Amino acid sequence: MLGDTAVAVHPEDERYKHLVGRLVKLPLTDRSIPVVADEHVDPEFGTGAVKVTPAHDPNDFEIGRRHDLPAIAVMDEHAVITAHGPFQGLDRLEARSAIVAALRAEGRIVAEKRPYTHSVGHCSRCRTTIEPRLSMQWWVKVGPLAKAAGDAVRDGKVKIHPQEMEKRYFDWVDNLHDWCISRQLWWGHRIPVWYGPNGEVVCVGPDDEAPTGEGWHQDTDVLDTWFSSGLWPFSTLGWPEQTESLAKFYPNSVLVTGYDILFFWVARMMMFGLYAMDGTPPFHTIALHGMVRDQFGKKMSKSFGNAVNPLDWMDKYGSDALRFTLARGANPGVDVPIGEDWVQGSRNFANKIWNATRFALMNGATVEGPLPDASKLSPTDRWILSRLNSVVAEVDAYYDDYQFAKLSDALFHFAWDEVFDWYVELSKTTFQAGGEPAEVSKRVLGEVLDVTLRLLHPVVPFVTETLWTTLTGGESVVIADWPAAVSVPGADAPGGFRDADAEREIETLQSVITEVRRFRADQGLQPGQRVPARLTLDGTALALHEPAVRQLLRLQPEGDSFSATATLPVAGVEVALDLSGVIDVAAERKRLAKDLAAAEKEQAQATAKLGNEAFLAKAPDHVVDKIRTRLAKAEDDIVRIKAQLDRLPEA
Repeated sequence: MLGDTAVAVHPEDERYKHLVGRLVKLPLTDRSIPVVADEHVDPEFGTGAVKVTPAHDPNDFEIGRRHDLPAIAVMDEHAVITAHGPFQGLDRLEARSAIVAALRAEGRIVAEKRPYTHSVGHCSRCRTTIEPRLSMQWWVKVGPLAKAAGDAVRDGKVKIHPQEMEKRYFDWVDNLHDWCISRQLWWGHRIPVWYGPNGEVVCVGPDDEAPTGEGWHQDTDVLDTWFSSGLWPFSTLGWPEQTESLAKFYPNSVLVTGYDILFFWVARMMMFGLYAMDGTPPFHTIALHGMVRDQFGKKMSKSFGNAVNPLDWMDKYGSDALRFTLARGANPGVDVPIGEDWVQGSRNFANKIWNATRFALMNGATVEGPLPDASKLSPTDRWILSRLNSVVAEVDAYYDDYQFAKLSDALFHFAWDEVFDWYVELSKTTFQAGGEPAEVSKRVLGEVLDVTLRLLHPVVPFVTETLWTTLTGGESVVIADWPAAVSVPGADAPGGFRDADAEREIETLQSVITEVRRFRADQGLQPGQRVPARLTLDGTALALHEPAVRQLLRLQPEGDSFSATATLPVAGVEVALDLSGVIDVAAERKRLAKDLAAAEKEQAQATAKLGNEAFLAKAPDHVVDKIRTRLAKAEDDIVRIKAQLDRLPEA
């Protein structure tokens, strides 16, 4: 109150219009202060009249500027009252109690105090209450700097990914106020200003010498950390000297950073780079990712108990696992939720890469010599090379668009599902048979691994480095060429080798194997349990693949006593199985009947709830969605179980 210089009311408040421009006596002082009209005042809050203290409140400071009010500082940097009078020398907390007592003694307390909750700033480290205080500081006039930073993006000199983040960038740079850059801290770059014995003030530039002599001293304040950080694109390269590194590496091509520091850091680097480097922005592209959060999407914080030390996970699961987890969640501008089970899954992927590649190497996979002629390739070889080129093009496009999550997911499924789970497994029968087809497949497998490991290297660097150098004998994958589309002798085509027919053929093969595996699992058969089977493949493209089908599905030749108890027609192929003595048909029917009853009960309950209008009106959306998911699952289970019952032989 001691620093009040006005009372503000809303200009449309009829209660006080007649008082605007009049003076009122400020209690406990010898001053009179004006009543001013300002739209910042909320006429519905309290009395609708608010005291204005420009030197000790940011909002009041703005009101003071609009009405040309004086700003009277009434406390020093130690929060001790400096205003002349009976309260001078008191701590701010002591002064508050003393002022209330003085007002009460004069009969100016007209109502008892009531609880009131409001926002009070506290130091993040020591939790001390912060008192706003007007003081002399160093500032940067950001108007022309901010305009240049905004124009660089508007003119297309700098691209922001994702593009929707441009609005946030413009909201900042188009509405910047002058920037206070001095801080009263121990650590940091000191303000480059010297004071002389006779009141001289000298600002020292990069080409100037600091004044020396008796009585000269440097300002004790330091630069805001974001000011120092904003110099990074050129100060790290030797600026202000015109170094070889500065000429070579400025501007940088792309900055990858979090959207949360788009203003604090990125905008400052843009302003400083354009100013110091003659209008040249510090980078051509700004790629923004989200913040890493916990598995439930909450901000990580020590106070929440959900903060993670990445070194702990690196020690437990490996650096590659953590890196791939982060990459797989890095959608542009979107936060990355991360849980330990996700890192464990990435560790499993790294292990899969290691084990499958080591198996391939032990079975002769090689990159020696050119790829075999297209006429010598099996349908499986043609399929994987065609898929490889599709993935190379897909991943290149994702890298160009900074879609790290999508490229990681594409590589995960290609490497694990197609290369390791299908091509390597399908090639085992070829390797066992030997001969020229085996040698061809070994060369194809080597090519596929070479390209796949190079594609994976940015997101799984350590495992791929070891495996690639072992496979190729190269010095390091870091300096290897980035993969291009693979060409096959005898089948040159723009964009590399493609074979749509082979892709369709292997997709059909996959559907047959997948369906029979699902049936085996539904019947309770163990993965390694062998079953007599008759395959009707005549007239289909899959006849060539019968050895692989039998090996992958653990199917024995039918034999003389074969009796088909279950027949599976899939994609034009018929697979007949003899389950006699393998499963207890009666027990299996009983189990499936029980499962069917449970699924039908779940379906009925979910349908009833979703048909209840009163329930739907009150239930939260996520609860309704959960019930819809339960209903869909129950319906799928019913279809699946009925199909299993139909396939069972009679007991």
